[in-house]
Amino acid sequence: MRRSLLCLAIATTLLAACGQSRTSVREEAPEALAEAGRDQAARQRADEQDAEAAKAAAVAAPAIVYADPASAQGAVANQPQSFLSAPPPPPAPMPSQRVQVVGGGLVNAIDVSSVESRTILTAEQIAKIGQEPNTEKYEAIEDNPTHRVAETPVSTFSIDVDTGSYSNVRRMLMAGQRPPADAVRAEEMINYFDYGYATPGDRATPFRVSTEIAPAPWNSKHQLLQIGIQGYDVPKAQIPASNLVFLIDTSGSMQSQDKLPLLKASFAELVKQLRPQDRVSMVVYAGSAGLVLPPTSGADKETILAALDRLEAGGSTNGGQGLQLAYAQAKASYMKNGVNRVILATDGDFNVGTYDQKALETMIADQRKSGIALTTLGFGTGNYNDAMAEQLADIGDGNHAYIDSLNEGRKVLVEELSSTMLTIAQDVKIQLEFNPAVVAEYRLIGYENRALRREDFNNDKIDAGEIGAGHDVTALYEITLVGSGGESVDPLRYGRRTAVAAGKADEIGLLRLRYKQPGAETSRLIETPLQRSQIQAKASPRLRWAAAIAAYADLLRGGKNVGRFDWNDVRTLATGLADQDRWGYRAEFLQLVDRARSVTGGGTPVAVSE
Repeated sequence: MRRSLLCLAIATTLLAACGQSRTSVREEAPEALAEAGRDQAARQRADEQDAEAAKAAAVAAPAIVYADPASAQGAVANQPQSFLSAPPPPPAPMPSQRVQVVGGGLVNAIDVSSVESRTILTAEQIAKIGQEPNTEKYEAIEDNPTHRVAETPVSTFSIDVDTGSYSNVRRMLMAGQRPPADAVRAEEMINYFDYGYATPGDRATPFRVSTEIAPAPWNSKHQLLQIGIQGYDVPKAQIPASNLVFLIDTSGSMQSQDKLPLLKASFAELVKQLRPQDRVSMVVYAGSAGLVLPPTSGADKETILAALDRLEAGGSTNGGQGLQLAYAQAKASYMKNGVNRVILATDGDFNVGTYDQKALETMIADQRKSGIALTTLGFGTGNYNDAMAEQLADIGDGNHAYIDSLNEGRKVLVEELSSTMLTIAQDVKIQLEFNPAVVAEYRLIGYENRALRREDFNNDKIDAGEIGAGHDVTALYEITLVGSGGESVDPLRYGRRTAVAAGKADEIGLLRLRYKQPGAETSRLIETPLQRSQIQAKASPRLRWAAAIAAYADLLRGGKNVGRFDWNDVRTLATGLADQDRWGYRAEFLQLVDRARSVTGGGTPVAVSE
């Protein structure tokens, strides 16, 4: 029906513009028009019959009855079967024919009726109708600037374990599309990969910090500082019982194969991992929201999978109401000392009810106080709202991933199940104070939308990122040492030199981390001095790989920070390191570099021995 209305609207708009061309057709092709005129009455009668049949089908179709979203109990009592039923049959297709057009041969065309006349759309116009507008939304990002340490010695930000940007950009590159610069978040690119950092000895201190410093591959006068945080890993068997609410978008925008069908297949992989002590509820939303699966034991996999399998897409998108009902259900089934999480799976195209992003963020900020985390999983193309999905997860004390394939679904929901589900540290913040006697300049790579004010570091009321069991987080700084000749920012004419405290002349800076144990109100502090003696002449494979990903992200964003370093250099840097990944993600990265080179016009690839 939507396609028919779209055709009708376009045809009406084109009438005035097409008037002159139709006059030309009458003058130059009288025979073709006469033949079309003889068939017009017959076609009109057929259209009227189609319209009457569509009306009859609409009357006969069962009305959709949604559960009362006011409470989880009402939703259970009025469990709607319409969410699990097939959508009404589509309207009859518009009549098509092959017609003679002036100046050419036969083309496929569609008759489009309007209140004034009937016009014929050419093959070119038909193709335009079939193309859905791209309304994907991304938060605007400006690269972090280079700071002079003498003027701004302290850098503060919240950690980020999201990976959605990497797989979303991969989806676009595989389709031959250049990703928008704002879709590329360097920290999510870097954190997509495992760096094998040293693990903490026990859960009392939930993570361990590793650092490395070596020359930047794109500028020998600069150094790269890699900060790695490795979370304590909890075996799946030791994860506490889980209270999970699957919040699934079943609106009409979810019909395509890369949305609801892929979503169902990915969640089915998660269901296979559930244990008898786990409980799963399922809330779906379209024009309204309803509970289609009350709390069900993980042992009853057939029931959960059957509910997933019956979901169909159709209608508008009331995501705000869906979130309210999902949180209500999570609270009703809350497990003390367990994992309580809402998993929102959507393309993010909220269009009715509460859909203003700021209003949704406020609602999620209120809900997180109940101890229920929010994971967001993005799906689909064309109308994907990345900005909303990423921000809601950040505010909801959860994580965000984008699923572009079943392999990615398995990675997020099976391989990384522990880190996705179980949070081991909350409100994790990083603050790095550089020594102006040793470091002249610094630039944080990525984390633009995670920046915190200096005073926020000690304020335990300020929300920050979470670390899941087994998660590792990486941050990169590009720094310029005093006297290296690599400075890019002129010093202030009237600036003053900062005296170096006794005994600190060999320190590059002081790294501070704050975090809270899950549920705690007060943060803990870890401090780690960074010594100049840590600088290595050659980067380790770990740092080389992180640098390759950082350069890849920068080139996709326009290449403003890596000088003459190009796609061939990225590939050369990464080649030889790809075999250190049993899942093949690194080998795939080399293919993405080649595709990125192609869509950005980066020139002919250089042969590299692998």
